[in-house]
Amino acid sequence: MTNSSNLSLYIHIPWCIKKCPYCDFNSHGLDRAKSTTDFPEQNYVQRLLDDLQYDLEFFNLVKSSRKIHSIFFGGGTPSLFSALAIGDILEGVAKQIEFTSDCEITLEANPGTFESEKFIGFKAAGVNRLSIGIQSFNAQHLKRLGRIHDSDEASKAIRMAFEAGFENVNCDLMYALPEQSIEQAVLDVQTALQFPINHLSHYQLTLEPNTLFAKYPPKLPDDDIAWQMQEECQETIAKSGLEQYEVSAYAKQNQRSRHNLNYWRFGDYLGIGAGAHGKITGSQGEIIRTAKPRHPNQYLSNKLGSGFVGDKLVSKIDLPFEYFLNRLRLYENFNLSDFVDRTGVETAHIQAGLDKALENQWISLSGQDIKTTELGKRFMNDLQSLFLAD
Repeated sequence: MTNSSNLSLYIHIPWCIKKCPYCDFNSHGLDRAKSTTDFPEQNYVQRLLDDLQYDLEFFNLVKSSRKIHSIFFGGGTPSLFSALAIGDILEGVAKQIEFTSDCEITLEANPGTFESEKFIGFKAAGVNRLSIGIQSFNAQHLKRLGRIHDSDEASKAIRMAFEAGFENVNCDLMYALPEQSIEQAVLDVQTALQFPINHLSHYQLTLEPNTLFAKYPPKLPDDDIAWQMQEECQETIAKSGLEQYEVSAYAKQNQRSRHNLNYWRFGDYLGIGAGAHGKITGSQGEIIRTAKPRHPNQYLSNKLGSGFVGDKLVSKIDLPFEYFLNRLRLYENFNLSDFVDRTGVETAHIQAGLDKALENQWISLSGQDIKTTELGKRFMNDLQSLFLAD
């Protein structure tokens, strides 16, 4: 069992202007009566860098040959931070660990949280990929989702990204929204594809626990309509030249999200920031997952050291499910030797799950190469559950 030479870094910015009713991420809405600058930006930047230093020392990566090949600023709403702060973070990270020469650096941005000059500043700071949280171009659906932007601001945000010089731009869209028709879902996709984006994330809205939508469920399209929405949207996306490479991801050739690919291929990543998660393969092949304090106040005030990093050794019995939970989402062949290499678990331990998946025609097997079938894509949750520990 070996660790991957590639190493990613996830940086969590936990604040947003307003918590959306469907969101189950670790995000904290700002008081509307206050300015969006009323969060401790400078203190948070310093804590992020201290957090990283602790992780690098904890996992013996200070003098390691491993380099950061992708960075992702997620949230929350990272575009609330100033370009100067984003630049300070990237500069501070680079002083602690080397980047690859083609390091992908993504920042999530929501319409209504920036202006043109800020986009230019993000690019100057070193960000080379933007992920814009559009979700929908329909005014009624945006309002129902609790988004702070309207359709015009959504389109303007995409235009500003390209005007600022970004060539690598992703748009996030959701479908199966409350009272959404199939035609409206397809129109959202068509609107996004009018822009020269090279990546599209297209997710089905789900009601997650501990969200406002879970407590007060809206009326959503039924499963058959949602599936039809997905199929018609996929046909529209395919005609645009974007190729589906993951359950919810589409990209032009050579423009796949390097950061997300590392997650789905069960690679290693450090996670810094309030509530950030990480996964590292240790020197003895053990896999450790980390979780940082969720609330920003705790993250800023808790002492670095024992207890700050909630590290958990992943049991060998749980590794097959963790691996296939990620790997089966990708629409690419992978070899069983990769499973053994990434987990240290022999294939005999997953044979029953493989046999059942083959019987159900959810996967195809050519030699040692596995690929998810079209039927398997539709029953993804059932397929992944075959590898749960007994």
